[in-house]
Amino acid sequence: MGDRSVNFSFTEFQLIGFTDLKGYRPLLFIPFCIILVYTLFANGILIIIIAKERKLHAPMYILIGLIAALGFFVPIYFIPRMLVGFLWEMNTITRHECLIQMFCLHFSACFQSTILLGMAVDRYFAIIYPLRYNDFVSLTNSLIFFAILSIRNAVSIIAMVGLVVPLTFCKTNLIYHSFCEHTSVVNLACNDLTKNYLALTVAFGITSADCFLIFCSYVIIFVVIFRSPSGESRHKAIHTCTTHIMTIVIAYISVTAAFVGYRVATIPRDARILTSAMYHLVPAICNPIIYGLRTTEIRTQIIYLILVCLNAVTIKMFMYTIYSHFPQN
Repeated sequence: MGDRSVNFSFTEFQLIGFTDLKGYRPLLFIPFCIILVYTLFANGILIIIIAKERKLHAPMYILIGLIAALGFFVPIYFIPRMLVGFLWEMNTITRHECLIQMFCLHFSACFQSTILLGMAVDRYFAIIYPLRYNDFVSLTNSLIFFAILSIRNAVSIIAMVGLVVPLTFCKTNLIYHSFCEHTSVVNLACNDLTKNYLALTVAFGITSADCFLIFCSYVIIFVVIFRSPSGESRHKAIHTCTTHIMTIVIAYISVTAAFVGYRVATIPRDARILTSAMYHLVPAICNPIIYGLRTTEIRTQIIYLILVCLNAVTIKMFMYTIYSHFPQN
C-alpha cells in the first residue's frame, strides 16, 4: 500500500508475519498447531486437577491454576488466526479485532507478572512468618491483593490501547507481525506517538516493578532458608521456591528476548516475530511440565488420572474383544 493523505485511515490490517519464509509458511502450520493442541491439553489438565481436588484449593495451588488458565487462553488469542494465515493466506484483521487482541495479549502479560508476584508474596509469608501465614494470606487479603493489582493492570493497558484508538493509520495497513503487537501497530500511524510510547513505558515499568519486588522477596527468603537449621522443612522450602523461580525465570527471559529483539536492528524481522510469539507461548509450554514434574500433589493426581484413563481403555478393549467373539444375529 502506498502513502495516503493524513485524513485517510485504514480500517483493516494485513498481518504479514514470517515474510522471509514466504514459501514455507504452510509448513509453519504444523509446529504451531502442535503447540496449540499441547498447551490447551496440558494446561487444561492442570486446571481440571486443581479445580476438582479439594486439597489443592490452597493459595499456592490456586496461583498455579491461574498460571495454567493463562497458558490455556493466551494461545487462543492469536494462534488460530496464525494457522489460518499459514494455510490459506487469510491475514486480514479489522481495526477493532486488532485492538481487542492487543488488549488481551498485553493484559495477560501484565496479569502473569501479577501472579508471579503473588507466588513470591505467598512463599515470603509461608517461610518468613509461618505461624501467621493464614492471617496474612487469607482469602480476603488475597482477593484484595489481586483486585488492586488487576485494576492497576487494567487501567495501564486500557490507557495504552485507548491511545491507539484515535490514531490515523495512513501510511500502510501491513503489520509485519503475526498478531497485533502494540509497537508494530502504532508505527503505522501518521500522528505524534509520544503519548503512546509513554503509555507503553508505564506498562513496562509496572512489569519491571513486579520483577524487582519478586527478586527482593526471594533474596530475603533464601537468606532466611540458608540461616535456618538443615532438615526436611528446609529442603521442602528450597524445592518449592526453586520450582517457582524456574517459572519466573522462564517468563522474564521470554520478555527480555522479545524486548531485545525489537531494540537490536541487526536481528532479522522473522526472528523478532518468533521471539515475540514465543514470549507468549514459552510459559504456556513449560509451566505444565514444571508443576507436573516438581509438585508432588499435582504429579500424584496426574498419575492417578492417567491410570484411570488406561484402565478405562483396557476395559473397553477387553469388552470389545469378548463381544467380537460372539456370533452376530
